[in-house]
Amino acid sequence: MPLLKTLCIALPLLTLTACSANLPQVMQTGADVASASGYNNQAQLVRGIKEALELGSTRAATQLATTGGYSQSALYRIALPENLQPLAKNLRQLGLGSQLDRVENLMNQGAEKAAAEASAVFITAVKNMTITDALGIVRGSDTAATDYFRQQTETILRQRYAPIIKQNLQQIGFYNQYQQLLNTYNQLPLANKPSLDLEQHVLEQSLNGLFRQIATEEKQIRKDPIGRGSSIIGAVFAQ
Repeated sequence: MPLLKTLCIALPLLTLTACSANLPQVMQTGADVASASGYNNQAQLVRGIKEALELGSTRAATQLATTGGYSQSALYRIALPENLQPLAKNLRQLGLGSQLDRVENLMNQGAEKAAAEASAVFITAVKNMTITDALGIVRGSDTAATDYFRQQTETILRQRYAPIIKQNLQQIGFYNQYQQLLNTYNQLPLANKPSLDLEQHVLEQSLNGLFRQIATEEKQIRKDPIGRGSSIIGAVFAQ
């Protein structure tokens, strides 16, 4: 529930005009809610918001970084790109299914190894968060924190993920030949060519899965802030 809606329920002495308050008024009202809940200053309110964000993001990263976090997930398992599926089907019919399975396993293992890098990046993003950012997240949609994380961390995560994914795919026996073929393909003067870059495919799919899981965690914390977090998180997100 957005912060202003929560405040209008939690503090009945406020007039309805509080629902159109500017940011300083919102910050003061947030402090009042924290005080009524046993957290008697604005700093503690913001601490509760940051605690919730750190908890949800690190849970998501830890889950996907475990063995099977991607490969054994019905939601997040990374398959070969859609435009390669017809070719993959033909190769399986020719008895090359085990080689294709190995490629997909290495793709998913690379994503799992890369996910281990995410927690530290998210913790830094939370530490650098301003009061305005924090209160804006509580007032925002059910995925406001996820949107904030993606905006603040995606560039850094791409830089950290890319070499890990590449290193894992280099275990494929035909990796060098594939790269040569890809370079030739990319130089062809064809319009609207589908991408055949496995590294970029894994990078995109792994990050999409990560932020999707963060969104799931965020929604659960908003729905059950004490059960999924702590008393101070409950004071901030309680409905």
